[in-house]
Amino acid sequence: MNPTEFKQTVLPLKDKMFRLALRMLNKREEAEDLVQEALIKLWQQHERLGEVQNLEAWVIRLTKNQCIDKLRGTKNGHKEWKEGLDWADSSPLPDAKTESADTMRKLQKMMERLPENQRLVMHLRDIEGMSYQEVADSLDLPLAQVKINLFRARQAMKNILSFVTPQA
Repeated sequence: MNPTEFKQTVLPLKDKMFRLALRMLNKREEAEDLVQEALIKLWQQHERLGEVQNLEAWVIRLTKNQCIDKLRGTKNGHKEWKEGLDWADSSPLPDAKTESADTMRKLQKMMERLPENQRLVMHLRDIEGMSYQEVADSLDLPLAQVKINLFRARQAMKNILSFVTPQA
């Protein structure tokens, strides 16, 4: 893979890599550093990247594995997520932005209650929009396990939301 192909195929995946790293590491700076390191590793292997069948899944798996390695190296593992995903907000009103940020924080806290596999599957499928097969390839899980994890994650979120949301 030449530099132009690398820029066209790998660099557009950096945002997905970052969101996954942020979801797993819960620190913006660490996620940024990790993505940078992953991109360097990918460039060092650029000649072999053309052989990879599903490049996006392979890149996501590399990012996930680097996050796991980083988490294993920390003493306390899981930390509180202080920053959320950027939501497109067409309303310039401060109260709407605050409400959106509050909602995002609540959803993040709810997702943190999920087991790691369920949380990762839900993130890749529902937030990143990956197909079931891409999620399976990225996480190195059987397709059936991806579907089971996603179903359980959605059920858990539904149950959590039913306790949080007042019934009319």
